[in-house]
Amino acid sequence: MKISKIQVKNFRLLKDLKLDLEEVLSIVIGKNNCGKTSLLSVLNKFIGDKSSSNSFSYDDFNIELKNDIYSFIEDKKKCWEKQDGISLLIFIEYNENDNLSNISDLMLDLNPDNKTVVLKFEYSLDNDNFNKMKEKFEEYKSKHLISSATNELGCFENFIKLNHKKFFKISRKAVQFDNAIQDVNLEEFIDLDKKKVDISKIISFKYIGARRSVTNIENDGTLSDLSSKYYEKAEIDDNQSDAIEKFEDTLIATDSKLSIVYEDLFKDVVEKVKKFGGIKKDETVIKVVSSLQRKELLKGNTTVVYDDNNHYLPESYNGLGYLNLISMIFEIETLLSDFRKDNKKEMKPADVNLLFIEEPEAHTHPQMQYIFIKNIKDILREGSDGSGGNKSFKLQTIISTHSSHIVSECNFDDIKYFKKNSTNSVESKNLKLLEIEYSKEKDEGKNHFKFLKQYLTLNRAEIFFADKVIFIEGDTERILVPAMMKKIDEEEIDVESVPLLSQNISIIEVGNYSQIFDKFIAFIGIKSLIITDIDSCKLIYDVDDKGLVKKNNDGSDKMVGKSVPVEESTYTSNGALKHFYKKEIENYLLNPGTKEIDYFTNLKKENKVLLKEHDEWRSSSDGYLMVVYQVPELNEDKEKYNARSFEDAFFHINRKLIIDNEDKFVSLKNISYFNEKENSSGKYMYSSYMLADKCIQSKPSFAMDVLLNSTSDDISNYSNWKIPKYIKDGLLWLKKD
Repeated sequence: MKISKIQVKNFRLLKDLKLDLEEVLSIVIGKNNCGKTSLLSVLNKFIGDKSSSNSFSYDDFNIELKNDIYSFIEDKKKCWEKQDGISLLIFIEYNENDNLSNISDLMLDLNPDNKTVVLKFEYSLDNDNFNKMKEKFEEYKSKHLISSATNELGCFENFIKLNHKKFFKISRKAVQFDNAIQDVNLEEFIDLDKKKVDISKIISFKYIGARRSVTNIENDGTLSDLSSKYYEKAEIDDNQSDAIEKFEDTLIATDSKLSIVYEDLFKDVVEKVKKFGGIKKDETVIKVVSSLQRKELLKGNTTVVYDDNNHYLPESYNGLGYLNLISMIFEIETLLSDFRKDNKKEMKPADVNLLFIEEPEAHTHPQMQYIFIKNIKDILREGSDGSGGNKSFKLQTIISTHSSHIVSECNFDDIKYFKKNSTNSVESKNLKLLEIEYSKEKDEGKNHFKFLKQYLTLNRAEIFFADKVIFIEGDTERILVPAMMKKIDEEEIDVESVPLLSQNISIIEVGNYSQIFDKFIAFIGIKSLIITDIDSCKLIYDVDDKGLVKKNNDGSDKMVGKSVPVEESTYTSNGALKHFYKKEIENYLLNPGTKEIDYFTNLKKENKVLLKEHDEWRSSSDGYLMVVYQVPELNEDKEKYNARSFEDAFFHINRKLIIDNEDKFVSLKNISYFNEKENSSGKYMYSSYMLADKCIQSKPSFAMDVLLNSTSDDISNYSNWKIPKYIKDGLLWLKKD
């Protein structure tokens, strides 16, 4: 038996969240404030340790729900029909091997193919209570509404914050799952409260919150306290019986020895007590004896120490990372014992057991995070298969995390990506569904998906936690783009936009394979900038060593592509440009006499912003992807030129920087080419295209030289060089919300 899906409605940002759970481990990831903690909170309020009382607050209501309630209050003609308030649906799947005794009465569909039971928990307002609330609000309003201080809406919010628990009620139901449409039928249900169903036998929920009581303050004994809690569970465990028996024998022997010591230790105070007398002589005589209690002894006197080469140091001497990790292991072991119900031998574990671990990475360095996620499955599996106690059970675990290091070690299929959508509510996306999207590309798609999984989990998992992303080709951009972002922040002051370097932007190096990330970009919907090269080419005849044109199998002349300056080219060899602008290019080439390269050189900046619809990218001002490449640009001498590569574009607008610092650009060869001119015209002998071809020794070294030779002024730290226009256009677009 397992939970296959959780659905949350109207709880904070979780307006209508549908979360699929894996059988063993589900990793919930996403940026800050995207609902991960809200998921834990709503589970705890409905089925966790807060479920025994009403712990909901008005702030738990989704904004739309708040507005909906007030609209019915405000409009006297509206009649409140039974509305959903906050709700949680838990879909439980079972098979023929499961014990169905606890859920058999909850099956509303006897179809043998239907193996799903759905539990619904809600905090809602029925029509009778709505009318009562409306009446009470009118009374409240007449006493508290002061027009100069607050309006009616503010008055209502004050009222409902104080009084919602009088009208909203918690209910628990089993609702019908319609196997034909694979969804619930809310009209058919069983009231679990009326039937007095013990939900704890069906589902058990425990959690380890992010706000763990771990500090390295001197004398703090968090781990020592946890050791006593662990013992309380372990003493019931049959597997620990030998160790516990030895513990008890030792306590008895110790009691006898301590009692003798106590006679001397408490001698003076006992003599003073005798003097008070009583009805009879020595009636008030007392004796202090040792009576060590196992649990109390551990609670106050068990100390976890740090073993440093046989020198025992206090636990507070550990770093917070180790304390956090050790604390989690103690807590996990204790909770596993609770799941097994080790302290209640007559009771069986629940049918479904769900553990939520919130942000396990707190205070831990990357290597420790790797180790944690590598081993957590084994720890949880061992604890639930009976090896950790006398009862086995199935355990499902949810881990929420902000750690790219944890994600990089996860099974890609376990990842659930939480994302705010355009309505500011949260949706959950299963990354394993990406495989279905890529499978549409047949064999090539399988390879692309395999590459994507390996690349993201091994190298660039931080993209899942970014607000925006820049895809770049190589080392030159990797080194210079952050400097360009800073330069734009310093020179392009825009009070309406957050500086680029203050935004959560991830820079991902993908070579010339950015098109592989097509479906991923569309899937997570993150604002993305691709910086690439126009890679201009033309077809030429392929000749042999003797200068003769080679032939194809059909006897025609063989032609091959050659890299050439943009003005001499007819097409681009860049796979990303061909991919993202595919439909647009096809339409453009329908016009007689057009060349592919002309489409790109004539494309306006605003038309480079793309949106994916019906599995195709098209130009749209609402797009979340921009693909930029070299464009025509004026240099210091007012010469217009369209570069082919980054180096080409940089030399065109920053040639004088190289000339003035030629002895400092050690990464360049043939440095004299930059300043050589023709005798007749006085023009430079070598074009920017030729310089990029003949002078670059190492692209990363050249990028470093640019930074090393940068100078600053009152405005910018990089005042003596310019950013190529295509990159600047892209970064300014990305900077905006």
